[in-house]
Amino acid sequence: MISEKLIKELNEQIKFEFFSANFYLAMAAYCDNEDLPGFANFFKVQAEEEKFHAMKFYEYIVERGGRVTIPALDGPGNEFSSMLDVFEKGLAHENFVTKRIYGLMDLATEEKEHATISFLKWFIDEQVEEEATFGALVKKLKRIEENSNAMYMLDTELAARVFTPPTNA
Repeated sequence: MISEKLIKELNEQIKFEFFSANFYLAMAAYCDNEDLPGFANFFKVQAEEEKFHAMKFYEYIVERGGRVTIPALDGPGNEFSSMLDVFEKGLAHENFVTKRIYGLMDLATEEKEHATISFLKWFIDEQVEEEATFGALVKKLKRIEENSNAMYMLDTELAARVFTPPTNA
């Protein structure tokens, strides 16, 4: 049986996943304001992924007989100084989320809650992908600096991103 402590922490993760979605929507709004619709699309897709993650936690808690609670969210902040700043903040946020997922895994392991350990493995793999994606884009933005042609090309590349719920989830 899953402990109340673990249910509480899983509910807290729902909060952080929805916060992440709002954070990425704030970034999308900044990108749209900068007339970079491809970058905005990247963050809108990212927000959809985060909502998907939140709902995975939601469904897992229900499946395990726990009570889902939806907490209030803090504001995500809307101030960014550049596209590089946006992606550096996004990478820092993904690093934070990884630490949260690791903390959940540590708790599940401590409690020998094997079903939750299995459930969380998907998120650990997902975080490797998230950090790699943001890290690569930070490197690209540092490399192109203020080159408007390169920025346009990257904006066009990011415009093609779509959200497809993973089949292995």
